[in-house]
Amino acid sequence: MPTGTGRGHLRHMIGHPFRLFPNPRHGVPGVVVLPEGGWRRARDAITAWPGYAPTPLLPLEDVAGALGLASVHYKDEAARFGLGSFKALGGAHAVSRAVAQELARRGIATNATPTDLESGRYAAATAGITVTCATDGNHGRSVAWGARRFGARCVIFVHPGVTQGRRDAIAAFGAEVREVPGNYDDSVRASEVAARDGGWLLVSDTSWPGYTEVPREVMQGYRLMAEEALDAMPAPPSHVFIQGGVGGVAAAVSVALRARHGSSPRLVVVEPDRAACLLASAEAGALTTVPGELDTVMAGLACGEPSLLAWQELERAAFAFMAIPDSSAIAAMRLLAQREASIRAGESGVAGLAALVLAAHDPAARAGLGLEKESRILLFGTEGATDPDLYDRLVSAQDVDMGPFTPLLEMKNYNMPRTPLK
Repeated sequence: MPTGTGRGHLRHMIGHPFRLFPNPRHGVPGVVVLPEGGWRRARDAITAWPGYAPTPLLPLEDVAGALGLASVHYKDEAARFGLGSFKALGGAHAVSRAVAQELARRGIATNATPTDLESGRYAAATAGITVTCATDGNHGRSVAWGARRFGARCVIFVHPGVTQGRRDAIAAFGAEVREVPGNYDDSVRASEVAARDGGWLLVSDTSWPGYTEVPREVMQGYRLMAEEALDAMPAPPSHVFIQGGVGGVAAAVSVALRARHGSSPRLVVVEPDRAACLLASAEAGALTTVPGELDTVMAGLACGEPSLLAWQELERAAFAFMAIPDSSAIAAMRLLAQREASIRAGESGVAGLAALVLAAHDPAARAGLGLEKESRILLFGTEGATDPDLYDRLVSAQDVDMGPFTPLLEMKNYNMPRTPLK
């Protein structure tokens, strides 16, 4: 793959500057991050929850045609358990596991099931259990929902950048929301201290040395989203563009891909250019923290420190890492909102689509990723309009440079199917 100057990554100006870094360790053997036994347990538990149903996989036929690709499919997570994002799969599952294990530790119940917890059978005991985490919005909402379902108290830590709409959505499930100064990573540290000092259960979606088992359960829940998508795909994908953040969902998708299709699908991990900690880690060849305010509109991806577990998977399974500007995410939101299908996708949920459009329009990036007329693309719309007010402001903004998104927006015969694949 051709490279630019500086640190071995591409940088292109086509209305929206972006960076693309090919992973030099792609295909190197590594550790098992998500054991199959844990995955089967998570799958069986979540699919038994009341209201479970696979989310739709939407074929974006004209998008594929306009980009010169065989197919583009979009996994729409907006309706997941009424929470608006894939995070419902991970946080709530980890809460049920953590609460059950705490009951066992206290000698109250050796193997309490999610059904046992929801029934109120152990309500007197679970009322004395507090779960906590930090969030940019969606993970905290899932943990709060899980805590209410399984009978525990909940405290969620946020930083000043978390919108009021997302805080209100968390509080609606009975959680206490506490703001701490700094960025997302600072709120993670605050939740860790509070859990340690208060004897609470920390249900984080990121991991670090000495803290991996609960985040592993979170990621096992995320894997269900990927498995659903692969079940519905008419043929295996050649490329998958997936959001980064701390890397948990990208790693879960990667594990599912490798389990089914080996190393053939090319996984492209996408991050905001102001919070590209995974790309920075790939460049450095080791876990790397991105400092600063992490000020990006893609709030769910505003993470400066990668998850240890996620990095153990992505450092050898990701084909490339890509960092995109906020403007491209807003353009992708508008693209989905203004066409016939009217998909309401949140700013973090469209990062994969934004990256695909940018890469497909750039000859060097297209060649480096191997995007060809036979390519079959899988995208994950990881969130809907989880903050409706912010969503409306972003899609109606008048000063967004649509750049390479303009031809897609102006296609006369755009006919994006509403019917998902089964």
